[in-house]
Amino acid sequence: MSKLKYRYIPEGDHCGIHIPISIAMVDYADVKALGLGMKEACDKIAAEIPGPAGINMFDMTATTTNSDGVMIDGSMTCMAASDYGKINKEFGYLEMVELPYSDELIQAEPHLKQWKVNYPDRKLLMGPDPEKKNIPIHNAVLTGRAGNNNSATEMMNSITMEELLLPVTGQLEIMRDGKVEIGGTGYIISVGIGMVVGEKYGRIVPNRQWKCGESAHKSGEYAKFLKSHIPIIAADKSVYVKYIIQALRAGVVPGRDIGASPAVLAVARHMHILPDFDNMTEGSMVEMASVGFTREWMEEKVEKLSDDEIIAKAHEIIPGVENPKLFNVQDVVSVRYA
Repeated sequence: MSKLKYRYIPEGDHCGIHIPISIAMVDYADVKALGLGMKEACDKIAAEIPGPAGINMFDMTATTTNSDGVMIDGSMTCMAASDYGKINKEFGYLEMVELPYSDELIQAEPHLKQWKVNYPDRKLLMGPDPEKKNIPIHNAVLTGRAGNNNSATEMMNSITMEELLLPVTGQLEIMRDGKVEIGGTGYIISVGIGMVVGEKYGRIVPNRQWKCGESAHKSGEYAKFLKSHIPIIAADKSVYVKYIIQALRAGVVPGRDIGASPAVLAVARHMHILPDFDNMTEGSMVEMASVGFTREWMEEKVEKLSDDEIIAKAHEIIPGVENPKLFNVQDVVSVRYA
């Protein structure tokens, strides 16, 4: 019988950071090719990993949003947490919701204007459905020592309390055998994570708790410390820049439609696109200013660059990741079969 391929990063010190639990990533296309269900595939992989692990599955033909509402190429289909080869039956597994296109949805969540422009033929997969299953506010699955949080973008060992950030764009680059940037999260990304958009089935924050233009952290100058100490595996910045550019070209406005995060604003400046200051709360401006992104910085006239020039200078333009090292994915993950 054919075996199921998955990509694997082991628990422990790896690529200059500490991985708190093992990580397994699997392509939904490979799951379907073997005639398996999503939960069945996660159980097979869990059985191969004796310690705590997060298991993430991807549909590379779908689309989703990242934390600031920028739509991207590919999506999660489900997430699991396992320990001792098992997935907790009640708390260890969640599937993501597919949303049908409607004018009402776009009106309620205007960042999704990108959908028909950039990914018109793709299904949209978001976070889990809080109405189908009781879940924590952070969209987490839990089994034993393993916590797989924020729709599979943050993993934690619940005994050591060590964490790892795994932005979805970085994980998709792992699935594509591209390049990833590994280092510390740092102050800028810690602030940027809070600049979310309102989404009923948000991958990070469900039920449209926060509107675009405000910070989900609501922590003032302390926001920069919330995640700064955690290691991170992120996408090569040239990949992330492409997603931001295509979002802005689709007509969404930072601070009104998509989150006014440092990364989004850094790109928007070189496209001479201003955020919607009237829609941004004082709290969000305080958090941004705490890491140097003041209103004066946002309004500063800088050289207008072409899309290709911005992509070429991505590592100069996009802030964040402390002491970063760029790796080929083949040097970070191994391929295993369950």
